[in-house]
Amino acid sequence: MKLKRMQVQNFKCIDDSTTFRIDRVTCLVGKNESGKSALLQGLYKLNPVLKYDASYDALVNYPRRRWSAYKARMANPDPVLTTWWELDDEDVTAFARVFGPAALTSRTVVISKNYTNTVEYAVDLDEKRVVEHVLRDAGLHEEELQPLRMLPTVADVVKALQETTEASPRQQALLAALTKTFQAGVLDRTATKMVQERLPKFLYFADYYKMKGEIAVDAIKTKQAANPPQALTPGEQVFLALLELAGTDLAKLEGETKFESLIAELEAISNFLTDEIFEYWSQNKHLKVKFMVDHGKPGDPEPFNAGLIFRARIENERHRASVPFGERSTGFVWFFSFLVWFSQVRRKYGENLVVLLDEPGLSLHARAQADLLRYINEQLAPDHQVVYTSHSPFMVDPENLLGVRTVEDVVTDDGKLLGTKVGDDIFSTDADTVFPLQGALGYDMTQTLFVGKHTLVVEGPSDLIYLKWFSRELEVRGRQGLDRRWVIAPAGGIDKVASFVALFGGKKLHIAVLTDFVSGEKRRAQELKVSKLLRAGHVFTAADYAGQPEADVEDILGRATYIELVNRCYDLKARDRLAVDVQAQLRVVKDVEAHFRTLPPTAPVFDHYAVAEYLMLNGAGLQTALPELDAALDRFERLFKDLNRLLPTQ
Repeated sequence: MKLKRMQVQNFKCIDDSTTFRIDRVTCLVGKNESGKSALLQGLYKLNPVLKYDASYDALVNYPRRRWSAYKARMANPDPVLTTWWELDDEDVTAFARVFGPAALTSRTVVISKNYTNTVEYAVDLDEKRVVEHVLRDAGLHEEELQPLRMLPTVADVVKALQETTEASPRQQALLAALTKTFQAGVLDRTATKMVQERLPKFLYFADYYKMKGEIAVDAIKTKQAANPPQALTPGEQVFLALLELAGTDLAKLEGETKFESLIAELEAISNFLTDEIFEYWSQNKHLKVKFMVDHGKPGDPEPFNAGLIFRARIENERHRASVPFGERSTGFVWFFSFLVWFSQVRRKYGENLVVLLDEPGLSLHARAQADLLRYINEQLAPDHQVVYTSHSPFMVDPENLLGVRTVEDVVTDDGKLLGTKVGDDIFSTDADTVFPLQGALGYDMTQTLFVGKHTLVVEGPSDLIYLKWFSRELEVRGRQGLDRRWVIAPAGGIDKVASFVALFGGKKLHIAVLTDFVSGEKRRAQELKVSKLLRAGHVFTAADYAGQPEADVEDILGRATYIELVNRCYDLKARDRLAVDVQAQLRVVKDVEAHFRTLPPTAPVFDHYAVAEYLMLNGAGLQTALPELDAALDRFERLFKDLNRLLPTQ
């Protein structure tokens, strides 16, 4: 069964959430106090993994501002939760075996629950077809079948068989089968039982479920021995789950005579969970969970001053120090605790779980939130539906925006409070609500709009044009151009290249840099080469290919080629034309800038980009007009070959 839609009413801050869709992974986005947690808690109580969490308490859960009015009519309980489920193929086959292949008229099952904690199930069955099915396979003689065929319900068939005098063995067998299968002939009870058996359990996990660093075993035993038993804290439940994973329990823990065997079991589980965490934990690979079991010391605070005390500590192998479990690495503790709880619950219920995560990335760094999203998509979503809440832009998956639902505490223009509303339309009019969506989209766009998996960063847009034009010209001549997998991205100058690389490195892209190499900026280029922002050998300078100590990308074209381009671009004639000085030591762009400063005031202003644009627009007719073009092509081909060698083999 898959949850398709849900609606929460009359629960905490929610008057009526309205009906909204649930996907394989659903993210409820909204600001603080908008009602996100209430939605999860309302859903969780339908079929929780902890039985004592299953009840709605009107005194505690009913919206307080309407409580007085509700008390007067509690005999007619208000609804709390309505859910719509879709039966999968396995479910449909099971129903067909019991009710017949044509009995189920819809795959949708509606399950609702109210403040008396009565759960109602609505399954669409055509009872007349059920009657036809049971009679078809009954083996009755025609004269026995005839009076039963006209009956509309199974209950009528049961009644008719019970009233039959001198019933044949065939009729007696059919009556026994019907009363056993359909519980006195009532279809709804049988259908309800089948749905109950298939209904997934709900696993709820919030920040307060984190396991504590110190746990007094006697305190837990006292709660369990109380009459009635006292509810354990979520952290204590996670501790018991850890013991179960290790193949032990409180009784065995107290009766354990071999300390080493106990620690070995606990450490084996710790190592298993830690290894699983590190597949999705990029923050610090030097953490390790250690367990200790000893007796309380008189000087420790209650209840840790007596009895058996279980202690968990986090060891940082880099710093060679350990601290109590709850004092450091809050995000790591959250992740570890969740894996303990999830692993044990999954052992019991298998894949038939819906996972509800309340603000799962609250204590995680932005990159760690991305790791958590990856864990949800790769480890949880393939087998379980996941519903989680967030107000962080880094917990919104831009590749699953259709799975986002906005949650708002709505007040009308005239001041009327409508309570929490959930929208299937991901964009609401409330700026605070959609901010995480805007942040997620903005970040994703900056990561993908101008870059690709393999990105070549250049200083300016004119560099991009030259690389594109010479690559295409080489390919036309059957030579090697720049591999199409390279996406060229202008950064806006060498002083911005480092920032650009740091920003776009967030997606672990493959980045190379082609930069100018000029006086005053050589240090920046050298720093970029030795920095850890880029892989070794991924910084190239124009000087490497222009054959001179200082160079811009224009120098890779060559002095004669570039000056001819400038003359043609600005239509310079007679004494205004640039001449090629083979003895010049400056970069060609500097020579051109100096020349334009000598021209009359009416002359055009020199612009780097204008020359590149002229080549782009008129390049088809310039192959034979540009001097020394072959030498320029040779230099660019050498650059392209060096860049292409950085790419993985196709």
